[in-house]
Amino acid sequence: MNPKSAAESEVIMTHLVMPQDANPAGNLHGGVILRHIDTAGGVVAKKHSRTNVVTVSIDRMAFKQPAYMGELLTFKASLNMVGTSSMEIGVRVEAENLRTGEVRHTNSAYLTYVALDENGKPTPVPPLKLETETAKRRHKEAELRRQMRKRELELEK
Repeated sequence: MNPKSAAESEVIMTHLVMPQDANPAGNLHGGVILRHIDTAGGVVAKKHSRTNVVTVSIDRMAFKQPAYMGELLTFKASLNMVGTSSMEIGVRVEAENLRTGEVRHTNSAYLTYVALDENGKPTPVPPLKLETETAKRRHKEAELRRQMRKRELELEK
């Protein structure tokens, strides 16, 4: 399998926060953000692997600032690390006030997906080509998160 760069699979998706997405105070429901983060991450994983994928974990979900009804959310998703069949995707969420133009970083998350073959079994994915300093930094940070997850699983046993 030929290596692929993170740029080949990254995606930017948007969502306008509508009344059905918010609570009575006009704040966006966290579950709506999670759904869109999972969708954006899944698209990146599918573009990289060109197979079906499943979400294995959301490693970290940070709610930094609220988003409000009427704002435009932008989901920026990018591949950080690739294992044999697994992929870590980072997703950054920004909210834009369409009246003022103010853009705020509202959320960040790291998700792990596994590529599946036609029988629903894990299948190998192309290696990640680390072409930029940003890609190298993200890969190194993802490797540290992976080691922490492994230690946590061992402690649970």
